[in-house]
Amino acid sequence: MASQTPTTGSMVVEGRPPSLDGACKQILEHVSLRGFGQEDQFAVHLALEEAFSNAVEHGNAGDRAKTVQIDYSIDDQRVEIRMTDQGHGFDPHKVVDPRLEENLYQARGRGLLLMKAYMDVVQYNPAGNSVHMVRFRHPDSLATQ
Repeated sequence: MASQTPTTGSMVVEGRPPSLDGACKQILEHVSLRGFGQEDQFAVHLALEEAFSNAVEHGNAGDRAKTVQIDYSIDDQRVEIRMTDQGHGFDPHKVVDPRLEENLYQARGRGLLLMKAYMDVVQYNPAGNSVHMVRFRHPDSLATQ
């Protein structure tokens, strides 16, 4: 019988890329234990990495003294993640579309595009320093055993 109680967690990690490894491993382990398949696990992993990279590089402006808060809730049908940096925020509507011809060779905006492509919900708080992402279980995603 499936568990109705969500698995939740909260952690504060250092604002440098290697710090995500442990948090990512913990979250993905819970995603796997809930029976989410490879496609869902890949999507969550990619979104975690992109959101964290943005939080560290852009939100915290590379300041290693600043941290990133990661909160998650995982139940049998969805994975919900909130990632908050200590930066001043941004307006996601002002990020250029990297698919437009004039932006094809710019190195900005692809992370947001990937997060939107792989997660079912991507929302920012009004300040723009916190992203809320949801991935619903996709029926065609094969569970790993």
